[in-house]
Amino acid sequence: MTDLASADYFTDGEIAQSPFAYFDRLRDDNPVYREPNYGVVMVTGYQEVVEGFKNSDALSAVNAIGGPFPPLPFEPEGDDITDQIEAHRHQFPIFEHMVTMDPPGHTRARSLLGRLLTPKRLKENEEYLWGLADEVLDEFIDEGRCEFLGQYAKPFATLAITDLLGVPAEDREEFRWALGAGERSGTRVGALDHEPVAINPLEYLDDRFAAYLSDRRRNPRNDILSGLATATYPDGSTPELLEVVRPATFLFAAGQETVTKLLSSSLRVLCERPEYQKLLRDDRSLIKPFMEESLRFDSPTKVDFRLARKSTTLGGVDIPAGTIVMLSLAAANRDPRKFEDPNEFRLDRRNAHDHIAFGRGVHTCAGAPLARIEGQVTLNRLLDRMEEIRISERAHGPADDRAFAYEPTFLLRGLVDLHIEFSTTR
Repeated sequence: MTDLASADYFTDGEIAQSPFAYFDRLRDDNPVYREPNYGVVMVTGYQEVVEGFKNSDALSAVNAIGGPFPPLPFEPEGDDITDQIEAHRHQFPIFEHMVTMDPPGHTRARSLLGRLLTPKRLKENEEYLWGLADEVLDEFIDEGRCEFLGQYAKPFATLAITDLLGVPAEDREEFRWALGAGERSGTRVGALDHEPVAINPLEYLDDRFAAYLSDRRRNPRNDILSGLATATYPDGSTPELLEVVRPATFLFAAGQETVTKLLSSSLRVLCERPEYQKLLRDDRSLIKPFMEESLRFDSPTKVDFRLARKSTTLGGVDIPAGTIVMLSLAAANRDPRKFEDPNEFRLDRRNAHDHIAFGRGVHTCAGAPLARIEGQVTLNRLLDRMEEIRISERAHGPADDRAFAYEPTFLLRGLVDLHIEFSTTR
């Protein structure tokens, strides 16, 4: 590998597999560092990343998904390019979805999700998840082995969110196979070959939910979809149908990605540190801190992007308008100025909950409570029904020479597969 400071983060396959040495190298030079290949300002310090997330006035989320790809559709002019961004917003990937919106549009879109992600609804969903976990486990538990992502994490995450959003029971298996297996939901977001992202790769979901919600507007029922279909903005106005559809479909797609990666990364630790299996089995209250340390240690989202719409400063560094800024959640969560021994997984870490795996500021992940519940339910049921959970040496090699493959993307961090073996308790 070339010198890390000059390496191309966006194409280097080795960095995609293990980015932490690269992030450490940049942070040692400067927590706010302009990389030499694309002029992207990479932010790797905890304090600086939090500052960037909170500065929604100067930093636009319009390029949150693609970062420098494709290049900006205009030449930035002056110290405030807000008007240029708005004139060209439709040319950015996934521009219709909440993740790329800025206030006040983002505020309005997020208010619709607030009608759905209520404590009552999350509690109802949690009750469903306990039974769902057993249903998915029952499909392979007697075999004593599985490929965890394909056989548990993906179908569980998909079916969990179909319930949260109120997808009719008769349609859920279709969603499982169409989306849980990744056949229609792959967006190639953040791929190292920089293949362009479709303007709306979630079109399949949009079409399905538009049909559901249109029907509920005409014929409301006493169900979740009807509540979503009749949701209004805080000022009492009624959104256009697609304005309701898109927050729901993005939550659907993003929730699967995050949860699948979280479940597999936490289970990998549980397998490689068998002493934790006993600790968590004996004291289930430790599952929550275990999950938070998992989120800190191996954040499902490595980086998020912003475009400076106004000239500003970040960490004391001047950021001219038009600069692409990369906020690295994964790097911030291993900043030794914030977390002692950051490259060690520590169940007793007192400030693990300070991680920013779900972001900060107005774009804090709306589905974070759901992801946490899914993780806690899953670990509880795995510990209930499995003993001696271990990594398959046939698939991943012996303990002193493990081989794991991560998705080749600069944006996300997730295992390609995770083969495990176990004994069953019942």
